[in-house]
Amino acid sequence: MGTHDQTGAAERTAAASADIPSAARRADEFSASRRGVVRKYFYNHPRVMDVVVVVVYLLASSATLFNHRMVANIPVHLVLVAASCLVLVFRRDRPLAVLAILSVFEVINIAMVPSASNIGASLWFALYAVALSYRGVFSFSVAAVASIPLIAYTLLFYQYPAEFLTPDGPSAGESNVITVIVLVLANVIATGLGASVRRGREHEAELRQWAVRNAQLASIAERNRIAREMHDVVAHSLTVMVALSDGAAVVVKRNPDQAGEVLGQLSHTGRTALADMRRVLGVLRDDSGTDSRSPQPDHTDLAALFEGFRQAGMPLSVTQSGPSLPGDPALQLTVYRIVQESLTNVLRYGTSVSRVRVLIDNDPAQGTLKVAVADDGHGSLDASMGTGQGIVGMRERARIYAGTVDAGPSSHGGWTVDVALHPAAGRD
Repeated sequence: MGTHDQTGAAERTAAASADIPSAARRADEFSASRRGVVRKYFYNHPRVMDVVVVVVYLLASSATLFNHRMVANIPVHLVLVAASCLVLVFRRDRPLAVLAILSVFEVINIAMVPSASNIGASLWFALYAVALSYRGVFSFSVAAVASIPLIAYTLLFYQYPAEFLTPDGPSAGESNVITVIVLVLANVIATGLGASVRRGREHEAELRQWAVRNAQLASIAERNRIAREMHDVVAHSLTVMVALSDGAAVVVKRNPDQAGEVLGQLSHTGRTALADMRRVLGVLRDDSGTDSRSPQPDHTDLAALFEGFRQAGMPLSVTQSGPSLPGDPALQLTVYRIVQESLTNVLRYGTSVSRVRVLIDNDPAQGTLKVAVADDGHGSLDASMGTGQGIVGMRERARIYAGTVDAGPSSHGGWTVDVALHPAAGRD
């Protein structure tokens, strides 16, 4: 878990920012793959689907024309079918209005053409459209209301065609009841199908939003890591440069040669800081993700870091116990940045400091790596002088290795930073 969280922070930031639209695209592709070829085509071509609905309704209505028994009011039937087809074209845009109009047409149809084969058929498509546009409770309530006129007419006024009755079959009244049951079931099924499709689409939309939110959160998290990286680079380098320039100003007249060495160190520190900043900003600009650059320094040489602080005038003593640091570059960078930040704070805020001690204790048997930085300054670190981001950054880095950071004034004066890391946690 996260052994390269620090080494690739900026590179992943650019990738995460660019990945927000791609995450949405992948969610759309996943949803499309679930639909299948036919559903995907009709989903992408809704007006073609409207034509298919009209054709299906026409087929359901055409059986009336081929009925071998005499059918009355064929012209009225044709007019109602044509009007219903025209209204169904608008079912996607005005589902409730379409349902209301078709409910009236259905009553007229059953009254004028009792033996019509399409009784109630137009309501199926309208109820499906309503269920797609509105939530389930409302859709089923509308379906119940829209079914009442046709059901009431069927039960109270409909004369079941005598040519459809058989001597051994149900009576006309019983046939009316069966017709009502079939109409109700058909309407419930049509509404249920629409509600099911609506839930599926809502689920797909939630997946898409979830993918986009995850990509956004990843981008924000990685940019916060870069902000910490920039803080470490700028705060450390500028603090050391200020200390070196102050030292050069003091010794320039008394010892020009020493002043020259200090100025050389100042120049080297500035060039190093500039290179680090270019490296970090460079990967942030690189949206292609093809470059393997990372925001970490070219090396995490603690000895060079300590020497730089000594050149800045810090009375530094270092104690290292146990074997050398593990080869994990992310762990090495974590230790490097924690030590760098701690010493930078001493240089910036410490007063009357006569000794600074650094302890690095690597204990593989216990699975711990401890880092301690303490100074004996008589003044205390004023929290209001800084933003507090440095300590927050140290805790964030330590958390990758299930570590803790305790920072505060010590009982003997000065400031102490105690860090405990668990290197094995970063490999989980």
